[in-house]
Amino acid sequence: MTVVLKSPVYASKVVAPTSKSVAHRALIAAAFADRKTVIPMRVSCEDIDATARCLMALGVGITKTDSGLAVTPIARDSIKRDAVLDCGESGSTLRFLLPVCAALGANVTFIRRGRLPQRPLSPLDEELRRHGLTLLEQDEKLMIRGKISAGDYSIAANISSQYITGLLFALSLLDAPSTLTLTGKVESAPYIDMTTDMLSRFDASPTVCGDYTAFSVAGYQAKPLCSPQELIPEGDFSGAAFPLALGAIGTHAVTVTGLTLPSLQGDSAILELLARFGAKIKSERDTVTISPAPLFGIDIDATQIPDLVPILAVVATAASGTTRITGAKRLRLKESDRLAAITAFLRTLGGDITENDDGLTIVGGKPLGGGTVDVCGDHRIAMSAAAAALLTKEAITIPYAECVQKSYPTFFDEVVLPTHKE
Repeated sequence: MTVVLKSPVYASKVVAPTSKSVAHRALIAAAFADRKTVIPMRVSCEDIDATARCLMALGVGITKTDSGLAVTPIARDSIKRDAVLDCGESGSTLRFLLPVCAALGANVTFIRRGRLPQRPLSPLDEELRRHGLTLLEQDEKLMIRGKISAGDYSIAANISSQYITGLLFALSLLDAPSTLTLTGKVESAPYIDMTTDMLSRFDASPTVCGDYTAFSVAGYQAKPLCSPQELIPEGDFSGAAFPLALGAIGTHAVTVTGLTLPSLQGDSAILELLARFGAKIKSERDTVTISPAPLFGIDIDATQIPDLVPILAVVATAASGTTRITGAKRLRLKESDRLAAITAFLRTLGGDITENDDGLTIVGGKPLGGGTVDVCGDHRIAMSAAAAALLTKEAITIPYAECVQKSYPTFFDEVVLPTHKE
């Protein structure tokens, strides 16, 4: 799908999409709980569908309802072994379910599509091997054999919080107690908080030891997963960041409903950051309204909020002065090299942006032109490019805009309305 945007119409009121971070975690916990769990969701997306599809391949019952999904759990010793799990392009699905399947002794084959085979699994794969797992890679296939045992686990905390989430779920499914020690500086800590919170909702919370440097996990015999029967995921701040940013850089206010305030989601920091840029913010219960105001460049440490960087770069382009974004090196390992992709598309439009190893420097407040943007098949780059169309007088063309299906399928129907779509 190619969309063309020229002075696009954008929504004044938006309902936030379902948090895929919460939905992933809810589906996995519900899959191995003691009874059925209903998970209401406003809308799914390709990543959430990937996790559901893989769990169903293991034998978990997941059915669509009028309001969302119903999950009928499966006993740990009844899972389908030698199953094929198609992760699509979802890094969360692979990194969460790889340790889980290792704990279950499932001997499955993961299918990885798009850029996923190139995205790293180290040091997670080494730690799983150390505890008894065999991994075999063949192009897009990743085959695992064996079963990990309970014990003492350790992993670097500054590479991917998804590794930590996967291990916490896996250790919760083992019969005996285990420990998980985090080494180095913890990055994306809010995502770890979301995992421990989800396990606590299923009465299986790990014990945090020390200064967030280790976890003690009791295991399934001591703390079996007990379903709350209904679990309503929050609205997604990662997705809501795009319409909220439109309220800051556009010509009229944007109200987003369906959010949870306060939230464990790290990307709820979008509110503080837009306020620092100068936007006007009003929040009440589950609703946030962002109104335009003069914007000025700021310094941003993206260590805990890497997914916000693409849209923050667009806001920075609209802001007078210089914005410096640091702590974003991990963006090179996403669906695209996001630092390079952001730099390329903003330069295509005439933006003043400099890429460095760890982040971006943007001199904003300058007029932008139009052009055809290469979004590198990355959903967050596509939505950021669409937001940038509010800053240009000429048309922006976005080929392969269907990549937004990965996280926000209704974006071009509910948030930014294309001038032309084909």
